Amino acid sequence: MLALHIPSSSELDVKAVWQSLADAHRHLAELKGLCESLPNRGILLDTLSIQEAKDSSEIENIITTHDELYAYADSSASTPAAKEVQNYIAALRIGHHAVSDSGLIRLNTILQVQAAVERNNAGLRKVPGTVLKNQTTGAVVYEPPQDAVLIAKLMDELVTFMHADKSDDDLDPLLRMAVAHHQFESIHPFYDGNGRTGRILNLLMLQREGLLDLPVLYLSRYITSTKSQYYQLLQSTRETQQWVDWCVYMVKGIAVTAKSEIKLVKNLRTLIQTTKDRLRTEVPKIYSQDLLNNLFRYPYTKIELLERDIGVSRITAGKHLRALAAKGILEKKKAGRQNFYINRPLFELLTHVSLESV
Repeated sequence: MLALHIPSSSELDVKAVWQSLADAHRHLAELKGLCESLPNRGILLDTLSIQEAKDSSEIENIITTHDELYAYADSSASTPAAKEVQNYIAALRIGHHAVSDSGLIRLNTILQVQAAVERNNAGLRKVPGTVLKNQTTGAVVYEPPQDAVLIAKLMDELVTFMHADKSDDDLDPLLRMAVAHHQFESIHPFYDGNGRTGRILNLLMLQREGLLDLPVLYLSRYITSTKSQYYQLLQSTRETQQWVDWCVYMVKGIAVTAKSEIKLVKNLRTLIQTTKDRLRTEVPKIYSQDLLNNLFRYPYTKIELLERDIGVSRITAGKHLRALAAKGILEKKKAGRQNFYINRPLFELLTHVSLESV
């Protein structure tokens, strides 16, 4: 690979691609509008990023539970797998803030994202020897570029390609994302963390194109559920340079995922309103918007989080949580020496998301 291979718009000018693009853009536009309708959109970044991180990490065989992630989201007392997922969440937020601030996805942004995923600063690969193997047989299935100078050159080309506009090559933004993801995974620029970094880049490209304001698309869930197809299409596209099947697969994933999240955000909006009404009716003396936000930012909340978020003493925070548990608004759960207070309807909503067909 001496240069990026970018398909021309004419190569992708087929009915299957048009149809997948129409579906994806329609569902993305609806999802964006719904997200904008929430009174506190930051809740989405706080809660949905955990699910995206869990699914993306699962593709790399990093398996953890929702209980571990939600209970220890704000703590160092978690399992190694949960810490890996927390690293992903931190990386996603770094990328989101960088794109929000500059409107760009610079090479330095990609380096920062990978550094956060892996908790190291190894940077782009400089030493040859990296190959991709079949996890079952151990056979080499692909050898990415080995030369450090070439890797740096390809990454510069990729960053330029990601920032091209439609007038440069007439590629739809979703097709640009699909091609960029394939090229990133084929360059395989890092020693570790390429898959997770590449999946974060998908979300950042959607954000940069204005298709979503927040990187909250559960795209990793789609890839997890179609993992064998994902890897088969990655490799077959490398071998044949036939891009239609890969692009249709990726764009369909966006449509399927967006459709599922439309349902999720609608249900979340209803649940927030229902909980708000209960707080005002059943515990009016302690109701505040900050309290409501805390209950939806953290499916598992605790005294320290409430103390920090609503600006009350530890004693008062404890009283608030016990009052909410007494009314059945929260569910108290002891884990070790720590008491957690679970927003059970929110937990169930976030952990039972199913992919919708298109």
